[in-house]
Order: sequence, then structure tokens, then C-alpha cells
Amino acid sequence: MTALKSAEVFRTFLKLGVTSFGGPVAHLGYFRNELVSRRQWVTEQQYGQLVALCQFLPGPASSQVGFALGLIRGGYLGALAAWAAFTLPSALLLVLFAIGAVSLEGPIGQGLLVGLKAVAVAVVAHAVWGMAKNLTPDIRRILIGLVAVVLALVIPGNFGQLIAIIAGIGAGLLWCRGLTKADSQPLAVRVSRRVGISCAVVFGLLLAGLPVIASLTGNAWTGLTDAFYRAGALVFGGGHVVLPLLQGEAAVASAVTQDQFLAGYGAAQAVPGPLFTFAAYLGFEMGDGSTAWLAALVALIAVFVPGILLLLAVLPFWNDVRNNTVIRAGMAGANAAVVGILAAALATPVITSGITGIAPLIIALGCFSLLMFAKMPAWAVVLIGAVAGLIAGITGLGMTW
Repeated sequence: MTALKSAEVFRTFLKLGVTSFGGPVAHLGYFRNELVSRRQWVTEQQYGQLVALCQFLPGPASSQVGFALGLIRGGYLGALAAWAAFTLPSALLLVLFAIGAVSLEGPIGQGLLVGLKAVAVAVVAHAVWGMAKNLTPDIRRILIGLVAVVLALVIPGNFGQLIAIIAGIGAGLLWCRGLTKADSQPLAVRVSRRVGISCAVVFGLLLAGLPVIASLTGNAWTGLTDAFYRAGALVFGGGHVVLPLLQGEAAVASAVTQDQFLAGYGAAQAVPGPLFTFAAYLGFEMGDGSTAWLAALVALIAVFVPGILLLLAVLPFWNDVRNNTVIRAGMAGANAAVVGILAAALATPVITSGITGIAPLIIALGCFSLLMFAKMPAWAVVLIGAVAGLIAGITGLGMTW
């Protein structure tokens, strides 16, 4: 049974891995559409809790949410299946880009990107609408969500998102007691406390020990692992933040030119899946000849491991506290804040970068209608948006204002 569920998880996340364009916020929209609305692996409230929890932890929030959903559905094997299926397609595309096998230039490539960005606008808008109905059903939580929108827009960077969630928790503690019922369905995390504590210890040992070992041995592979592990361990807010952090790592800066970094940065925005797969591109560039592919794999694993270790460290203790009256009130506020954060991200950067002309606007509105009214699956809407973008790119009509 576990193997069957793991196979189901792999197929589902592979589909998400090749169609989830638009960055971390859009990924959360794709996950909700496929795994909450259509497949009902978790409830809306549980999904909101997972999103809020992963926003608090360092690492790639959308990948952590995906890992947790795979864990809930198929245990450890399901979690690994979810991570691999969601991550490897974009990692492979970025490595192919590094060796020149994939090109994003010309009217066809640009049209495709326009269509896919427009689809991301539709997916995020649909997710915000659906989550708002469930997680902000009354005036108090609507106000919390609106305050979160303002905080996320006014305070720059991902720090604003953290502040919005903290403010949401505080407001929930004050205003939301008694507004939510205990969730009778616990998160089937299947992680023991012993495993959770062990993961926390391993996380700390690697963070402290890798730089020491790298310094003492001077081994290039240890240095590469240390650089990417540290980046994944210390970054809050997901992929957009890890890119400049990696650029500042001495091991990366000494091996990857500015032009190579910027080219990969641009490609990372265009491929589906998590932005953390940019590590595979950098690892490949840092490798030498026959070792390039191995370096890409080591960098990819190293940047994701700390976020997964922290998630496994926290999850075993979640079911013990989630239905506490105080915790439940705080999470009601946090869930409302998550809706506000997604709405703010929809405004910028999703809309500002995705709606650049009349053509992407029409594509986004059409795709939103297909999701909202025709109830089409997201993968089908992605294909339709991509084809529409290709037509716009080839004809050159409405690409810019």
C-alpha cells in the first residue's frame, strides 16, 4: 500500500514539477488546486497551517510544503518521491541550459515565457480566492488578512512576510478564540519524536561542522557541500532570497563568473519547479569536465537538506499542540495572514512581472476563468496558456503595453 501511495505521489508531483511555473507563491497555488481542492489529501485549514509553518522555517517554503504533503500521503518514501518529482525536472532543465542545450531566446521562447507567467497569475489569483473563502470567513480574519497585505507590501523583502505572519498570530490570539473548531483529522506526519530530535541535532552538527572540515581539509567537495548547505540553512523566504546569498559564497564566486550567474538567474525564473534548483546550475558550472554532473547533484541535495531536516524536526510535535485553544486561535490568525501574503505577492511580483501587455492580460483572465468556472486541472490550463503565449510571441501582438 505504501509503495502504491508513493507511486501516486511521484506521478502527481511530477506533473506539478513540469507545470508549476511562476515561483514559490505560484507553487502554493498549484499545490492547493491539485492536492487540497481536487485530491483532498489535507483540509484547507491543515494546508494553511503547513504553509504558515514552512514560511517560518529557513529553506524553500513551497518545497517544504510539498515534502510534508508527500509525507502525509505516502510516509518517508512518499516524501522523497514528492521532493524528487517536483525538483528534478527544473534541475535537469537548468543543467541543460548550462551546457547550451536549452535556449530561451527568440520570439517563440519569449512568447512561451509570457504565456507561462500569465498562467501563474491566474493560478495564484484562483488560490487566493479559494483560500480566502475558507480561511477568512468573518470580518475579524478579513481584517487580519488586509493588514497582512499592507505589511507584506510595505516592508521590503521576505522580512515583511514573517512580520505579517507574526502579526497574524498575535491578532489571532486576541480576536480569534472560539472562532475555529478543533480539527478532528490530525496531520499523519508519521515522524517520531526521536527522529525529529535526531534531525535537529544533525542539522546543527552539519551547519557547525562542515565549515570546520572544509577549512581543515581544503577538500573541494566538502567546500562545495558547505557553501550550498549553509545557503539552504540560513535563508528565510525561499528561492528568490537564496540566489543572492549563493552569489556571496566564496566557493561560488571564485568558480562562477558574473555573466554565468546572471544567465542562470534568468533561466531559473523561467523553468517550472523550485528556484532552489538554481543550485544544480551553479554546481554544474563549478564542476570540472566529467565531475560537473556529480557537482550539480551534490549542490542540489546540499541546498535542500537543511530545510527538510528542520521540517522533520518540527512536525512530530505539531499534532500535540495544534488543537490547543490558544494555538488554534493563533493559527487562525496565521492562516488569515497567509491569505494576505499570497494576495500581496499576487499584486507584486506575480502581476507586475506577468502582465506586461494586453496579450498576457487576456491569457491570464482566460486561464482564471477556466480554473474558476470550467474547473479545469491546472496542468491543462498551463498547456493552454503556453500555446496562447506562443501565438502571441510569433505574431508579436499585445506583448507589451
